Amino acid sequence: MKARNARDASASFRWRSYLLVGLLVCGALALVWRAVDLQLVDHSFLAKEGNNRFSRVAVIAAHRGTITDRYGEPLAVSTPVDSVWLNPREFPLDQIPRLAGALRIDRPELTRRVTSNLDRDFLYVARGRQPAEAAQIKALGIPGVYTSREYRRYYPAGEVAGHILGFTNVDDAGQEGLELAFDHWLAGENGEKRVIQDRYGRIVQDVESIRPARPGRDLVLSVDLRIQYLAYRELKAAVRDTHAKSGSVVVLDISTGEVLAMVNQPAFNPNDRDQFVANTYRNRAATDILEPGSSIKPFFVAAGIASGKYDDRSIIDTSPGFFKVGAKIEEDEHNLGPVNLATILAKSSNVGMARLALSLEPERIWSTLERLGFGQVTTSGFPGESAGMFTHYSQWRPITIATMSHGYNISVTPLQLAHAYASVGAFGISRPVTFLRVDSPPAGHRVLDDHVCRELLTMLKAVVAMEGATGWRAAIPGYQVSGKTGTAEKTAAGGGYNTDHFNAVFGGVAPSTDPRLAAVVVLEDPTVGGHQGGQASAPVFSAVVGGALRLLAVAPDKPINAPEEIPSSSPRTPPVRTAALP
Repeated sequence: MKARNARDASASFRWRSYLLVGLLVCGALALVWRAVDLQLVDHSFLAKEGNNRFSRVAVIAAHRGTITDRYGEPLAVSTPVDSVWLNPREFPLDQIPRLAGALRIDRPELTRRVTSNLDRDFLYVARGRQPAEAAQIKALGIPGVYTSREYRRYYPAGEVAGHILGFTNVDDAGQEGLELAFDHWLAGENGEKRVIQDRYGRIVQDVESIRPARPGRDLVLSVDLRIQYLAYRELKAAVRDTHAKSGSVVVLDISTGEVLAMVNQPAFNPNDRDQFVANTYRNRAATDILEPGSSIKPFFVAAGIASGKYDDRSIIDTSPGFFKVGAKIEEDEHNLGPVNLATILAKSSNVGMARLALSLEPERIWSTLERLGFGQVTTSGFPGESAGMFTHYSQWRPITIATMSHGYNISVTPLQLAHAYASVGAFGISRPVTFLRVDSPPAGHRVLDDHVCRELLTMLKAVVAMEGATGWRAAIPGYQVSGKTGTAEKTAAGGGYNTDHFNAVFGGVAPSTDPRLAAVVVLEDPTVGGHQGGQASAPVFSAVVGGALRLLAVAPDKPINAPEEIPSSSPRTPPVRTAALP
């Protein structure tokens, strides 16, 4: 019995041993088969899965091109910043309070954003953070939280050049001003590379370069930052002192057509996105139109000289100080009697200008002003630039011509008006307006005869130099100035004109003998110290243009405090040419 039990126990042990050995062999075979399967059969699949988990295509941020003034002073540069983003699929929701505290953002808002985008792989949670701050966020080691390098625009001159430059959005794309106009030039093209990351999103290894980054190209402007600062300072002071609603100054280089300065008030700082309000950041000098008042008169005189009916000896009788055109009466502040064209400009006689304009063919007036650029945008390419309002002569009536001759029924931008004065200052050559530095003066094209411009410039000196003239405050010590004041009533909301609100304008060139700079100053609704162009805007012209001429080392064309030869306000002795008047 005992022997039988021993045999049964031995057989059972052998059976269990065989079973165990068989199981071990099967396990070993399974492991071998699985190893072969992983290494040979499913290798590509596993490699792909590994890459999906740890291989990433990283963006190589390309910085935007730098904008400088004509001498290389930086006006807009791109500085490196980091943005924090997360993958909602990987991000643990219990880490929301920790991440919100580190980023100093509202926790309920972060919760809402994350929970409403759980099906996405990418979600920005903070943009444009300083690299050191982003590194601290990354060091937290929160799964699914990553950082990426970007660039943010910085404007060293702040609000001084804000209206010219405009600004970019959070993705560094141009939105306004020259940032928008030259976005195709300034914008870089981001590159890509394949990298290996660890579970915390840290780059372990660069695998390959997919596409190299292409930085944006630099842009050199025509702006002279010294003159820009000067114009900004003087305009801001004038707006403050006169309590004006707004103001603009444009300074052009006559020989090249370059914009040396363009400023507006109110100003805005493009570094502060809270100031991005359309009413503040729009460039009024290029986009806003106004009726220029008497600052348009020189161009009607130019049409008269070009017609052959008038010259510097012509006399127009403004007696008895008023002149009826249709149902409207044009009148002067004083009865000037018979005076020459220089006196009509110097004393800003509406009667004299209306008589001159009505004696000319409408087509002559229209063609002269059209060639000078009125009714069309300049070649500046500034975004949103207005063409102004200048109707075709076929729609004119006598009252239209009379009122247009002293700056109504025609609307211009300050940039347009400055360009017209620059064309006269260039002795009839119109050069393209540009915000880019010009290395050699462009040829331009002739819009007025040389002798017309020279006679007109001589007459316009009287506006500043003649005793009792409207523009004497525009005088610059050491330089002769040719310019014209302008004062225009503002249009009322319900139609017609508001006799208590005005635009004050002064436009001109200097030095008169060989003009280098053309400038226009506009103040909207000045209420302290006088509302007329000669009172409010002329002093700004004197300070800005006088300072600019000295900065540019332009030689003076008259001794300081020396008496100046100016046209007489009384009729000359024969020979005198008196035009036929209506």
